[in-house]
Amino acid sequence: MTEAAGDPPVRTPQPRGGISRSVRDSLVVAKRNLIRMVRIPEVVIFGLIQPIMFVVLFTYVFGGSITIPGAPVGDAQAYREFLMAGIFAQTVTFATAGAGAGIADDMHKGLIDRFRSLPMARGAVLTGRTLADLVQTALTLVVLAIVALLIGWRTHANIAEVLSGFCLLLLLGYAFSWIGALIGLTVRTPEAATSGGLIWLFPLTFISNAFVPVNGMPAFLQHVAEWNPFSATVAAARELFGNTIPGVPKSVTGAWPMEHPVVASIIWSIVIIAAFRTLAVRKYRSATA
Repeated sequence: MTEAAGDPPVRTPQPRGGISRSVRDSLVVAKRNLIRMVRIPEVVIFGLIQPIMFVVLFTYVFGGSITIPGAPVGDAQAYREFLMAGIFAQTVTFATAGAGAGIADDMHKGLIDRFRSLPMARGAVLTGRTLADLVQTALTLVVLAIVALLIGWRTHANIAEVLSGFCLLLLLGYAFSWIGALIGLTVRTPEAATSGGLIWLFPLTFISNAFVPVNGMPAFLQHVAEWNPFSATVAAARELFGNTIPGVPKSVTGAWPMEHPVVASIIWSIVIIAAFRTLAVRKYRSATA
């Protein structure tokens, strides 16, 4: 049809830019997942129970029997301050299993296929899901920090450094959630995603500086532990919380990540996000329920 004389010109809608569309679609999906969490509060509650149990058990069962280098033998307070950064890091990384199980459940129900049929930005479904998981992880950290304060954990740094430590922990959790997303898109059932999300996390978290000093490990494990990205974030959080012991070397093997834990933590997290987001989005395009 041609425009009649005197009629206003017909304006053709301009397509949204790629970045703005991706951000908008990701936030819509994130909102959907957050609403789902609010309507199923037991998911959040059960997610809080495990880390709280770890705090109490490690503090009161192992606190008096593990000696921290540079601290008096049996000093439970020294171990408590040594431990908490490790528990925080374990909590944000163990959320990976839940993220993978959630995406696998959406795949199993055919929801991912329906999302793919919509005019949405590629990767928005996964980005929205990981952002929602990040919000849940942040709430878990707040509750866990309160519990830690109640049992005697203390920081020895200013508020900006403490918040920076928690930000590094959340960045690591967000990075690992992309590993969970890839696992969730790869396996066939939510149960398999949960198992697959935990089976590699246990060696990653325990062959590290999270729960025991690295100097007590065999020599070859010391190198593995100090180049572990998990260890870098734990060491960075301890440094920012002021929970390090003066005079004790940062590294047993001279590993660069332990000498510069804050920088190493950021680098590790960015590399993991870049690598696994690319793989997860590529898998999302072809994955079928």
